[in-house]
Amino acid sequence: MMSYPDTLLFIDGQWQAASDGRTLDVLNPATAQVIGTVAHAGQPELAQALAAARRGFAVWSATPAFQRYQIMRRAAVLLRERAEEAATCMSLEQGKPVAEAHAEMAAAADIIDWMAEEGRRAYGRLVPARLMGVTQSVIRTPVGPVAAFCPWNFPVNQVVRKVSAALATGCSIIVKAPEETPASPAMLIRAFADAGVPPGVIGLVYGTPAEISETLIADDIIRKVTFTGSTAVGKILASLAGTHMKRVTMELGGHGPVIITADADITRAVSLLAAAKIRNAGQVCVSPTRFLIEKGVFEAFRSAYVARMQALVVGNGQRSGTQMGPVVSQRRLEAIEALVNEARDSGAKVETGGTRLAGPGYFYAPTVLTGLTADMRIMNEEPFGPISLLCPFDTLEDAIAEANRLPYGLAAYAFTGSGAVAARLRDTVRTGMLTINHIGLSLPEIPFGGIGDSGYGSEGGSEALDAYLDTRLVTSMDYM
Repeated sequence: MMSYPDTLLFIDGQWQAASDGRTLDVLNPATAQVIGTVAHAGQPELAQALAAARRGFAVWSATPAFQRYQIMRRAAVLLRERAEEAATCMSLEQGKPVAEAHAEMAAAADIIDWMAEEGRRAYGRLVPARLMGVTQSVIRTPVGPVAAFCPWNFPVNQVVRKVSAALATGCSIIVKAPEETPASPAMLIRAFADAGVPPGVIGLVYGTPAEISETLIADDIIRKVTFTGSTAVGKILASLAGTHMKRVTMELGGHGPVIITADADITRAVSLLAAAKIRNAGQVCVSPTRFLIEKGVFEAFRSAYVARMQALVVGNGQRSGTQMGPVVSQRRLEAIEALVNEARDSGAKVETGGTRLAGPGYFYAPTVLTGLTADMRIMNEEPFGPISLLCPFDTLEDAIAEANRLPYGLAAYAFTGSGAVAARLRDTVRTGMLTINHIGLSLPEIPFGGIGDSGYGSEGGSEALDAYLDTRLVTSMDYM
């Protein structure tokens, strides 16, 4: 097994410790043991990072798009070459099985490639004029230095989306990466640096989240803010960014509804949804959570789904054959436990799971609940863990009403054999992303983002670049 590296800050092209020597411990969630440290940035390091981002923006925004593309493609090649080490490191610090970590690294390289290509095609346009001799040019220019705030559940995937969009459009960026999982995003940043991204274009800091966000967002150097995380924190950061008139992308929480009609392929639905649910131990913003199942097939789905959950191999992500690892921390474990216990005390039935697992580490059994009511806290707050909530419905209108009941609108799922039902769900389910009869989210080329309390803006597709570009008009008349 590889040794876990201590993680430094990356500022102005240099890896460095904090000036006061502060560090934070990093724990392996499968053992609850300290495996390393991460440098803790303070005000001196944040000031250095901001000044470097200003200089980096001046260089990178003047770098031709084709040259930026070439450097980004080299970074993708390096990331693929280093995927084994990075995936093992990610599994150690985050807990997910190594196979899932490998998939995250492969997806990250694909995102870099796709964004690099898209950056070459961030075209402006000419608008036909009403007068002879007038030219009306719409040009798109990089917005400026970016501050990015990233969570621990996908420590590379969440960072690479933001960094790739920034670099593709000519922006510099300071990344506040997660203190719980610092080493794998640092490996991503190292790949960009080794590929030739100039000093100052990318900064990487860790520390106290509130101090870093308040400092970076308020500073005049930063012109755009991008955040992935909880709705509660997102609202605070969006408000702060709004005070300073900063462009914002917010990818926030969800409570993913799944609508399963009586004519659906139940075997296929169980297989795909079970795999999606246990991914990253359910710590996924787009995880399917509220399973709304037509009464005629409720029992068939329940029995097959519970059996699938009971058969899962849960354990250390470093071990061969592990299908689900631990949750990330003791705090997350306690939050999941409280939600399940409250639901059980209020009359919900635990079909399987509902307990911590014995031994060291932060393991919670894959859990299926039935007998739920809409007033239970677990039906209203994102559980962010391996929890499936199974609810029968009578009519499609009932299912749609429940799917739309919460203020969230990130991802929704449906399985149906009816084209008419699929079309109705497309038109009525209030969500940023809807996937029907398959799991089709998170690809580089398609939008990724929510509506309502799940945020705004996109972290995927060509739409992802929009928030990193200013749109400007230049209109001129030739001298006659």
